[in-house]
Amino acid sequence: MKQNSYTIVLSPDQQKKLISLLSNPKYKAVQVPHTQVAAAAENCRINLYNSGKCLVQGKGAEEWITFTLEPEVTGEARLGYEAVLDPESIQPHMGIDESGKGDLFGPLVIASVYTDEKTVEILREIGAKDSKRISSDRVALQLASDIRKKLDGKFAIVTLGMEAYNRMYASMKNVNRILAWGHARAIENLLEKVPDCPRALSDKFGPTHRIESALMKNGKKIKMDQRTKAESDPAVAAASILARAAFLNALRNMEKTFGIETVPKGCSSKVKQIATELVADQGPGILLKTCKCHFRTTDQVLAANGYTRADLPCSASSKN
Repeated sequence: MKQNSYTIVLSPDQQKKLISLLSNPKYKAVQVPHTQVAAAAENCRINLYNSGKCLVQGKGAEEWITFTLEPEVTGEARLGYEAVLDPESIQPHMGIDESGKGDLFGPLVIASVYTDEKTVEILREIGAKDSKRISSDRVALQLASDIRKKLDGKFAIVTLGMEAYNRMYASMKNVNRILAWGHARAIENLLEKVPDCPRALSDKFGPTHRIESALMKNGKKIKMDQRTKAESDPAVAAASILARAAFLNALRNMEKTFGIETVPKGCSSKVKQIATELVADQGPGILLKTCKCHFRTTDQVLAANGYTRADLPCSASSKN
């Protein structure tokens, strides 16, 4: 699956250049909410949002960026030169990312992916990118399937189910400590398959020493890096997709197990409604099996049914 969607952040001056460029009659103006300008080219669509982000989509997106946007608007060639601009991205390393952290329902999933120069090229060809930029669950699941086929087993997935998660939070009292534990396990598990991997990279969510201190004997040898927006790294992007797919599959399994038509993601009013209905039907203990109980939404759901945290086992009585 070749990548056909790109997001580029433009400076105010670059935005003006793009608006002028798209005023050319060869572009057809279209109406898109929250955009400064939106237009259709021959084989792609260009949306410049009020935030300054330019979204280019379509089978001709890559060509339009290479031969129009970069020379006429940004003034720099980046697409296709990732290895030059970020040489570490093609060197052997693993990327780690998680899914489910901000969702009331479902597990916390952490995935790790090993890449080298050859693997990075393959991942870019199939369109692997940060899962947060993939709006469709169907696309994320298909990409994850494609990625697993190409990685030759050089990945690991750690799934912390709801009951285990709630017990761990009751002990650690901190989500980032749980994340560090999960990242460390994903690193250790992948090192069993790729023992010579020299470096691990993840998004920065807390002090690096938290992950390092959670690593065991094999993991102590690896160089641990954290940085903001690490999802731009192909290995981290692939890990984010595998983690998201595993999380989505876990929600589908929950639907079958607990008789829920659709388990919603996030922590919205719909999430609260479904959780409230679950408690009304099966009692407060169901939250331990389906939800991350430290979320404040738990108190609202319990209160709506006439319960408090005192009605949950002591292991789940704490909150953020």
